Amino acid sequence: MKAKPLVLISPATHRKGVEFSDVSVNLSECYPRAIIAAGGAPAVLSCTADPGYLADMVRRAGGVMLTGGDDVQPRLYARGLSPELRATVGSEAPERDLAELMLIREVFRQRKPLLAICRGQQILNVALGGTLVTDIPSQLPRPLRHQRFDRKNAPVHRVSLREGSLIRALFGQPVIRVNSTHHQAVERLSGLLRVAATSPDGVIEAAELAPTHAAALPWLLSVQFHPERLWLKRPKFLRLFRAFVEACSGA
Repeated sequence: MKAKPLVLISPATHRKGVEFSDVSVNLSECYPRAIIAAGGAPAVLSCTADPGYLADMVRRAGGVMLTGGDDVQPRLYARGLSPELRATVGSEAPERDLAELMLIREVFRQRKPLLAICRGQQILNVALGGTLVTDIPSQLPRPLRHQRFDRKNAPVHRVSLREGSLIRALFGQPVIRVNSTHHQAVERLSGLLRVAATSPDGVIEAAELAPTHAAALPWLLSVQFHPERLWLKRPKFLRLFRAFVEACSGA
């Protein structure tokens, strides 16, 4: 029987954990369960910015998944934010930012498949030289209400899928409805990426490698929404994870 591909998952961090009040890792079970349902074997990483550890783990794995969580530190993508805009930034995790920046670099160095979700799309864009909208409600002219924690497991708005994109091919339709639990988003997209999906207010909801950089990785998809919270009742969202795990099998 063929071994299931190992998929590394980046967790969030908590300053005070349950067992001994130490700094701890935290991850919704929705992420690993989606990987298991798609035929993969999930493994949660430590948020340790140790290049040797990260290189070794990426070497052993079929692919890597970046997950949601705290805001990315503004200093990584912006300078001179106003006090009002800076006040919109929620909790930050510098140790996680550093570890994930190193992890992304290693993924590209070793050319492994990558799936990035919500904050994962944001930190990926920053790692590749892009910038972020620090606060959608105050920076976009007519924004949708994207921060819908009251309906985190249900679709709340439409997303248009770019013709010829990977995500359009996976869903086989031009428009889908997704959930939304974020107040930050991609602003200037990295030159290595191209827009794959947008919401009606122009927020980038998915990205993939630009055709000129398609050889950088065997497979890459980032999404701003949370498919891991949708697939159980809406099986079409499992297609994202199945395609990712399939890519991990051939890595």
